[in-house]
Amino acid sequence: MGVAGAALSAAPLLRVGARADDGGSLSKGDAALLRFVTAAEIIESDIWLQYNELAGVQDGEVSKLASQLIPGYPSQVTGGNAAYTEAIKQLDEDMDQYISDNTEDELTHENFLNAYLSAKGAATVNLDAFRTLPSSQATGANRNFGRLTNLTQLSVHTDWWTRYRSRTRNPDLGDKFPNAIPTLAVGQHTAIPRTDSDVNDSTFLQAVANTAGFHFPWIEQGGTSLYAEQAQRASGTEALRILLSIGGTEICHFQTWHDKAGNAPPLNHVIDPVTGVSVTFPDLNSPPFGGENFQTNLIMPEPTVFLSRQFPPCSIIRPTETKGAAMGAVNALTGDGLFIGQSAQFMQLLHDLASDADKAMRDGH
Repeated sequence: MGVAGAALSAAPLLRVGARADDGGSLSKGDAALLRFVTAAEIIESDIWLQYNELAGVQDGEVSKLASQLIPGYPSQVTGGNAAYTEAIKQLDEDMDQYISDNTEDELTHENFLNAYLSAKGAATVNLDAFRTLPSSQATGANRNFGRLTNLTQLSVHTDWWTRYRSRTRNPDLGDKFPNAIPTLAVGQHTAIPRTDSDVNDSTFLQAVANTAGFHFPWIEQGGTSLYAEQAQRASGTEALRILLSIGGTEICHFQTWHDKAGNAPPLNHVIDPVTGVSVTFPDLNSPPFGGENFQTNLIMPEPTVFLSRQFPPCSIIRPTETKGAAMGAVNALTGDGLFIGQSAQFMQLLHDLASDADKAMRDGH
């Protein structure tokens, strides 16, 4: 299959005398499931590190951890971008802490998963060769460090907002949902300042911060569903435990960011001075919005149809359908614009990992 790179050492994560596994080898299917979510976590870490450099807590905790896991990543803090951080904090005064915590979580996920795969004698995942995309050149970014993802040309879908508020529809039953912020899904939007020129216009900078504010929960709702979907294909109890345990933290992330996105200041027809693309962030509590499909404080999943329309409504994570789930995640990340500029080899590797995961069955194959 061509999984790239060498394994991380598992030794630091195992206590002396502790068992690394439940006594059995890792099945081919479970290894494929764990490799795919490892790749997803590495991609997530890359996204969150970019946000953390510009708007996270500048205490060195995250950068030190990242430097231990990613060759060439600077251990020293960047100092952040004060103007961008202030714009992000319009959504919540603790946003910098939440960004740093989320970043650290994803780094520990990728580290643990690769260590576990190594301990089981399974192939691990290393995407370092693909850290080739340019970084933001704004103050606070590690300007010379290559990235896996592109946060400057995003098409952010916000149908998750209405999906989790619907009481009658479920994507697993074929239902579709409108975007809460329609203009974010049209054209390409930057969620970080590209250069210091982007911070000169306070209104545009707030639009950039708002874009990030809706991108955060989009990332984590994807992880919330992905782990639930992959868990259903796991054969071994330990692989299942890993998927459920890490997946639970993705839910925590999503809930946090869902709440904060609702605090994004309304903005009307803000034009990107570089691309000319326009974005509007409406007041989601006022007409023509408002009501249960848009009300900002409805951050807990509304009960909806589950498995079959013959059953009563139930509050659930959605979607959780397993068919094509891994490839669906790759397609969603690609559609978001995160991989604009990436190589064909990178995309082929992701498709190979997803294909293997989607073939995994509970019988271990």
